[in-house]
This record gives sequence, C-alpha cells and structure tokens, in this order.
Amino acid sequence: MSKDKGIPPFKAKLKLLPDEPGVYKFLDVNGEVIYIGKAKSLKKRVSSYFNKQAFENRKTKVLVSKIKDLNVTVVPSELEALLLENSLIKEFQPKYNINLKDDKSFPLIKITNERFPKIYPMRNPIADGSEYFGPYASVKLMHVVLELCKQLYPIRNCNLNLSQKNIDAGKFKVCLEYQIGNCKGPCEGLESEDEYNESIQHIRHILRGNLKEVKVHLKEKMDRAAGNWQYEQANRFKKRLEQLENYQARSTVVNPRIHQVDVINVYSTLRYAYVNYMHISNGIIIQSRNFEIKKKMDEDDMKILETIYAELRAYDRNTTQTIVPKNLELEGEFIVPKQGDRKKLLDLSYRNAKTYAQEKTKQYEKLNPELRVERILTTIKQDLSLKELPYHMECFDNSNLQGSYPVSACVVFKNGKPSKRDYRHFNIKTVEGPNDFASMKEVLLRRYGRMIKEEEKLPQLIIVDGGKGQLSSAVEALKELDIYGQTAIVGIAKRLEEIYYPEDPLPLYIDKKSESLKIIQHMRDEAHRFGITHHRNRRSKGTVISELTSIKGIGQETAADLLRTLKSVAKVKKTSKTELSLIIGPAKAELVYNHFHAKKTH
Repeated sequence: MSKDKGIPPFKAKLKLLPDEPGVYKFLDVNGEVIYIGKAKSLKKRVSSYFNKQAFENRKTKVLVSKIKDLNVTVVPSELEALLLENSLIKEFQPKYNINLKDDKSFPLIKITNERFPKIYPMRNPIADGSEYFGPYASVKLMHVVLELCKQLYPIRNCNLNLSQKNIDAGKFKVCLEYQIGNCKGPCEGLESEDEYNESIQHIRHILRGNLKEVKVHLKEKMDRAAGNWQYEQANRFKKRLEQLENYQARSTVVNPRIHQVDVINVYSTLRYAYVNYMHISNGIIIQSRNFEIKKKMDEDDMKILETIYAELRAYDRNTTQTIVPKNLELEGEFIVPKQGDRKKLLDLSYRNAKTYAQEKTKQYEKLNPELRVERILTTIKQDLSLKELPYHMECFDNSNLQGSYPVSACVVFKNGKPSKRDYRHFNIKTVEGPNDFASMKEVLLRRYGRMIKEEEKLPQLIIVDGGKGQLSSAVEALKELDIYGQTAIVGIAKRLEEIYYPEDPLPLYIDKKSESLKIIQHMRDEAHRFGITHHRNRRSKGTVISELTSIKGIGQETAADLLRTLKSVAKVKKTSKTELSLIIGPAKAELVYNHFHAKKTH
C-alpha cells in the first residue's frame, strides 16, 4: 500500500487501455470533462501524458496536474475517432480544447422544400428540409450565380401555395413576372411540375459546378428547336448557352479538369489559427468558408487542420481529394502540391486565411488596443529570435560634424511606442576626433553603468545604429559592465537594412513589409533625429559663445553668463553698458560694449 500511496487511482486504468483507435476524456476533481483527444493508439497516447519527464509546454503540465479520472471510447478507425472527438468537443466544450468559430454569416443559396421550389439568397440556414448551396467566396459571386440560374431557367418568386387542388380550382392569375418572362406561370398550370422540376435539377447542377450537363441539355434543346424550324426559340437557347460559357470563363480560377476537390490551408498566430476551406468543381470555387480557432494548448498546424477536416467530414462523408499544406495521417486522399494548378489553389487558400486573420485582428485590436501591442512585440520577438517580449527597447545613434561637438542619442520605446520623457542625449567626453566605435562604447558604459548603479531594470532589447563595428563596441561595453547576455543586442546597418547579431558574421534580412522592421526603423530614425537636433543646438551654442570669446579679455564663463541672462548675442549688442555691468562687472562690460559699438561706428 505504501508503495502506491499518492498515486491517483485512475492510473491503474492505463495498463488496461487497448492498443486501438479511439477517443479519451480527461476529468477533473469535480468530474467535469476538461480535455478530449483522439488517438491512433489509446494505450500509447494516453500513457504518454503520464510518462513524460518534460512536457511539450507549460499548459500541458497544468492540464496533467488537474486530471483525476479518464474515460475512453474505442472506434473502428482514426477517422472515426477524429469525427467523434469533434462531436464530443462541441457537446462538452472542455476548458483545454481549442475553440472553433466559423464565419456564420456566409452567403448561401437556398432551394426550398415545397412543390414548385423557390430559389433565393440567404444566411444562417435552418433545418427545414430545404437544400443549401455554398457558402460562396463573396456576396457578389453568389448573386452572379443566382442571376445566371434565373436567366437560364425562369422560376417563380411568389409565396403562393401551388398545390394541384388550388391550381385546378383556378385560384391564381399570372402576374407581371410572367408577362416579362421571369416565370412560366405554374400558378395557372402553364408549366407542369415535371417541367419545373427539370429546371430545378439543372439549377442544382449549376450550383454544384456541374456545368457540362447543363451545356449538353441546352445544346440539345437548341438543336431540336432548329430542327423543327423554331429558329426564334433556338436562338433563345443559343443565348443561354453563351451566357453559361461566359460565366464559366469568368469564374474558372484553375484548370477545369480539377473537379470535386477540397482545399484547406491555415494561417497561424501565437493565440489563434485562421483556416480557409474551398471546394473546387470544374475549376470553379463553388464554396468558400473561413474558421477562427482559439488555441488552448499551443496546438500546431497539424492539429488545427485535423480539427477542420473533422468539421467538414461531419457534414459530408463523401471522400474527395483534399489539397493541404501538410499531409494528414488520416483516412482519405491528401495531396501536398509543390507546383502547378493545385499549388496555386493552396496559395490562394492561404491568402484567404491571412486576409481573414487581418480582418479579425483589426476588429479585436479596435476593441482592445493592448492586443495590438502584444501582437507587434510578439512579431519582433519571433523575427529577432528573442527570449522574451521586448516591452522596453532602446536605440543609440552617434552624431558629429568632422569630429566637432560629438554627441550620441538614446531613444526609448515602451510597449512598441516612443517614451519621449525617457530619451537621453550624451556629449562625448573621452573620445577625440570622429570615432563612432569608441563613442558607442563610451555611451553604453555611461548609460547602463548608471542604470546598474540606480538599480533600474535593463531593457529587453538594445539596438545600435551601425554594422559590425558599432555592435562590437557596444558588446565590449556590456561585457565590461558584466551584463552581456542579460539583454539582447543587435545592430542595424542603413544601406540594406541588415540586422547584425553579436558573434554572427551573417546578417539577418527581415521582410521589408514586416512590422518588426518598421518599428526598428522608427527607433533608428528617432535616435537620428534626436541626436541631430542636440548636435545642432550644441554646435550653434558653440558658434555663439565663440563670437563673444573673440572679444579680448572675455572668456568662456563670462560669455556663458551673458547668454544665460540675455539669451542671445543680438540682445547683448542692444544692452547698455550699465546693464552689462550688473551681469559681468564694469571692466568686462566696458570691453563688450566697446567691441560691438566700435563696429557700428566703423
């Protein structure tokens, strides 16, 4: 007994688990389902949770700590396990399973379940026995398809109860829609139910992308009418055939031989995954649907794709060829194309998923601006391979003019935005002449030496404006302060916007459109602007003081006293000798006053 003390009783079940496909449920201390998973082998998969010394991530470790019981269900195949898992997740909505949301307002076309069915656009289908086609990639595309159907096969749009009894009783009269050719008048028996249903059947073909059968049907009618010398009617069928061919030419996105194919692709962020699904028939996108998945256990793209595949197969068990970015270890025909028309479709699906992600992200960030900050910092962390989010970043830039008045600027960004009250500028003290490398080392020694002395928290990222030389000097400073490795440091070279890492001879090139590069460029440009402004002020001040010190008997301190009080040389010139005496004394006031007034009388 003492040997098993502290071991949860349910662990005894692990030895009895079958080596077969199935679904497992983990329960907490209250008996609530907290996680549902599927497995090719229940024995291996479930046991792996409790045999690991190091878990896949922190969230898995937390999950395992909360498991107090488990239940399993054996199924015939892994695909059945996937479908059952999907169904149970919807039923129990466990805390640690991913949340699946789809764009429920997608446009559909409905064929009603009634005698002489109607056809019209709608959203949010209901279980009323009607047929639904779609969802369509856009509302515009849906209306194009709907209009084509109505032009080729005129059908009613009224809400009359067209029972045979009502028609025989003559309860209805044809309306304006009949007069203008949009309806063939089934309400008065002018079109039989068989004829009407034939039109509906051909509309179904169009909605499913089976245009070949519709074209054959229209051509047969055209030839028959022409053979019976009904040239006017034959011409009407010819125009309908041309309309159908024009629609096919405009709607085909790839080779028409690509038929009854599904395409699934995923675009992932740290917390969410966005999936696009398309169904292709005869080279035409017949359906397009987007899904948003909130990650709970840092699920990878493979798990995301399996979840979506299960969602789709739950409604349609027909096995079709599925184009995916990664091969799924499930029953079915999966293709991972590297080139050609199928690769174009996969790329198109990825662009759709990314666009959907951007739309959703904008919505969320509008409601909660902090999400934008986290997204940008996460992007910088990933692009620069940082260990932590760079909530506090600092950038340094040197400025000098032919070695005169060398200065350096430090700009500070917090939460991805400039923190101008934390900006600092430095007058270079220990370096003579234009020496960027030595200046950079001096400034970092002063900046971080003071921060260490005052016990301030160091930034997560330091950026120096320059290439390998400036970066090496900055690294020397951090090493002397014994803080190298405690904070990340990189250099950015202007010419090609290259990012350099310490001890790495090859630079990193970030995507020019990346927000990471834009933030780094913004910091570099801010540091340059701030440094140049300070350099100009110092140079200007030096020029002004030199004009006063050119007066014999007037030194730096006296010139500074005058400018501190009178602000400019122009005011010094206009000030009386008596007022100058109050500032610098009678003797020096005499020298200054005579210097400027002697110039006037000359």
